[in-house]
Amino acid sequence: MYAFDIKRPRSVEEAVAALADGEAQALGGGQTLIPTLRQRLADPGTLVSLSGIAELKYVRMEGDVLRIGGGTTHAQVAREAAAHYPALASLAGRIGDPAVRNRGTIGGSLANNDPSACYPAGALGSNATVVTGAREIAADDFFQGLFETALDEGEIVTEVRFPVPEAARYEKFIQPASRFALVAVFVARFAGGVRVAVTGASESGVFRWAEAEAALAADFTPEVVRGLTVQAEGMIGDLHGSAEYRAHLVGVITRRAVEGALA
Repeated sequence: MYAFDIKRPRSVEEAVAALADGEAQALGGGQTLIPTLRQRLADPGTLVSLSGIAELKYVRMEGDVLRIGGGTTHAQVAREAAAHYPALASLAGRIGDPAVRNRGTIGGSLANNDPSACYPAGALGSNATVVTGAREIAADDFFQGLFETALDEGEIVTEVRFPVPEAARYEKFIQPASRFALVAVFVARFAGGVRVAVTGASESGVFRWAEAEAALAADFTPEVVRGLTVQAEGMIGDLHGSAEYRAHLVGVITRRAVEGALA
């Protein structure tokens, strides 16, 4: 690990000012960044810890939208979102292990956009809006590829707004060593249609399965997914599963998600 300075702002404004330094990097829960630093794969010079910013930690329902502060831990989401959005609470409660859930934050997860992370599927499947200090970004525009998002340098995720659907479910096929998703699917049915977001499968990161969305909008039953297929090209292939295996799992896990949403 290279030497670095650390700053601990107490407000979003202080954090943004600290990140104006070109060598500074935001630190949320540190589940990805700290191991990266240990392997000397990054040398930020200054870390700006967001953990002391109280205004970023909340879960509250306003109308039909669940608003979650960017600094809210997975454990807090699992506890406090359960009464409002059970599918999202279930997603948060299955991230990593207790240590990860008590340190990792929703804003950090979305900003990192790991191709096998859970929250990107929840945000994309829910048609969420990612809010920063400068603007609001629709989930469809936020995720832009492997570890890439629409965030600018120094931009902080301050809030995520989740429209609560009529029915939803997150189904996760866990890679047991890492607790990341080998393949996971978030299905949400709204009055205006259905959204199906897949994580863990594609080399380009989280994506929407448009063919399944159209079929489920017409008939929200697991049977309509059986005849659909996802191309193996572009899927992740590694020692845990081939590209063909992951493509097959997308269909299987989507069916299970629909079954769970109906239940």
